[in-house]
Amino acid sequence: MRLFSLTAKQRRALVTVAVTAGVYLSFKFLLPLFMPFVVAYLIAVILRPSAAFLERKLRLRFGKKNVCIPIGVIGAVQLILVTVILAILLFYGGRRLFMEINQLLSSIPVWFDSLDEWLTQFCHTAESFCHLEEGVLSGWMRRMLTSAVSALQDAAMPRLVVNSVSVFSFFVEAVVLMVILYVGTILSLQEMDELRHRRHSSVFHREFFLLGRRLAITGSAWLRTQTVILFMTSCVCILGLLAAGIPYYIVGGIGIGLLDALPIFGTGTVLIPWAIILLFQKKWIQGIIILGLYIVCYFLREFAEAKLMGKKMGLSPLETLVSMYIGLKLFGILGFILGPVGLLMIEDLVREYDGEPSEKERGKQRGRDFCRTGMKRK
Repeated sequence: MRLFSLTAKQRRALVTVAVTAGVYLSFKFLLPLFMPFVVAYLIAVILRPSAAFLERKLRLRFGKKNVCIPIGVIGAVQLILVTVILAILLFYGGRRLFMEINQLLSSIPVWFDSLDEWLTQFCHTAESFCHLEEGVLSGWMRRMLTSAVSALQDAAMPRLVVNSVSVFSFFVEAVVLMVILYVGTILSLQEMDELRHRRHSSVFHREFFLLGRRLAITGSAWLRTQTVILFMTSCVCILGLLAAGIPYYIVGGIGIGLLDALPIFGTGTVLIPWAIILLFQKKWIQGIIILGLYIVCYFLREFAEAKLMGKKMGLSPLETLVSMYIGLKLFGILGFILGPVGLLMIEDLVREYDGEPSEKERGKQRGRDFCRTGMKRK
């Protein structure tokens, strides 16, 4: 028996490894399968208070019978209204965005002319410095750019055909996913009480409670953090574009802030090419301001995200930053949320399975010990 006995440290290490492996495998293989239904349930939780309120207010009495509209129907109407409002906002926002893109495209020939002039001057300067024949470097540069453009076109055409099929399949999958989300949200609203009863009566009710609590804490922390960062980034971009003399600084600042909120893009998608183009045009002040604006927005997001999310979830900024980085490496873009969630779940489950008391229980124990010590002194 002594051979298989474990010390407290060994038991803690074994439980930590097992829980970490279980959380990783769940996030890696199970979560992608159930993600649409998890999102549908979260949407149902958000719609639940208003839907329940409308259900109580819309009850009608016919004789001795009370007739009420099912909460799933009310939730479906709410979901449709929210979708219509978002579609209207996206329509007008997209139209404004395409107007700005049209202005941008109309400016591209001017930028290319400025780039060609700058490259020509650079080649002439290099030819004079190296005592080369005039036009050698500029001709070589033009031939290289022409070959690069031709190679890019040849490589882009097959990819365009392949990607058109991928875009079509992605569109079909997106439509199917939206239908699943709508139906899943309605069914979750309709069966939420039954689902809660099953969860409470399950043998894994403690794990469900820990998972739900951590998802709620992390989800609310992430939403509040992104809202604050979006507001701060938009304000900084508006001020920076105003200082650079950009005429559409309000629309540009808000657009860059919204782009920064998207996980894939970020402010560098717009600000870095913009700064490079301005520097090529010899607009040094504007280019430096735009480049400095990108640096400010980058560090603003890095520090504010770690600080705000860590404060809301009970993690230090360093723990939050490390968990977000590890989550990004393991699970991609979604790892920004899954990293902190996984770390908190590992801590909760290790404490649960290892028999370690919670922080609240430790506080009560310290209070009891203090009272006992005081009584003994008396």
